[in-house]
Parts: sequence; structure tokens; C-alpha cells
Amino acid sequence: MTIMLSAHAGEEEKTEFTVEDWEPIMEAIIQVESNGKHNAKNGNQIGAMQITPILVADCNRILEQRKSKKRFKLSDRFSVEKSKEMFLIIQSRYNPDNDIEKGIRLWNGGCNYSVKGTQRYYRKVMQAMK
Repeated sequence: MTIMLSAHAGEEEKTEFTVEDWEPIMEAIIQVESNGKHNAKNGNQIGAMQITPILVADCNRILEQRKSKKRFKLSDRFSVEKSKEMFLIIQSRYNPDNDIEKGIRLWNGGCNYSVKGTQRYYRKVMQAMK
């Protein structure tokens, strides 16, 4: 599966992000976040990738800026496939260089993550990929 996303609204050139490129990272994140359970719940974090309502809204805002008609619903967090799509949208926006370390830390700590604050999570994900 290939998803074409532009890094910034209004850009003509598109950056290609493939699920296959990120697959090992996403699978490790799924193991760390929910132990592979697609219906996991922890407060307002839901699904295999433990997605919050704020992240869904951010994805929808990014899609709107890109003039896409696609939108995610909160219930889409239970879908591993749609969760991975949201992961790729977030990466394309905030990590356009596809930096693996940044991508993992970004998923855990948000756009303004700190290395110290995401260190334990980063180690867990890296361990899960081995």
C-alpha cells in the first residue's frame, strides 16, 4: 500500500510514504502500546496504536489543509489499517525526512517531545523491533 501525501499544504511536489517502509516501526509501536490488541483502551487512548481524539482531529486538519475529502472518525482508532494511515499522516506532516528516531519519539511525546521524556518509550519500541 502506498499513500501519497504532501509534506505541507499547497506544495505541488509530493513525498511518498509507504506502509512497508514504516511497517516494522508501526508493528513495534503496536506491541508497546497495546500488546497487539486492536480494541485496547486506556483512558481516551484507543486501539492498537492508542490514538487520542486530539490526534484524530490533527489528522483531519492536515487532510483538510491538503484539500483531501477524507476524514477519520473516532471509531477508526479501532482499525489497525486506519490507525497506520493516521500514523503516516502525522509522520508526513511533522517528520517529512522519515527519521525513525524522531518518528518514534513524535508518536509518544507529540510535536514538542523531549528526548529525555521519550527515552524509555524509544528504547521499548527499538527493543520490540529486534
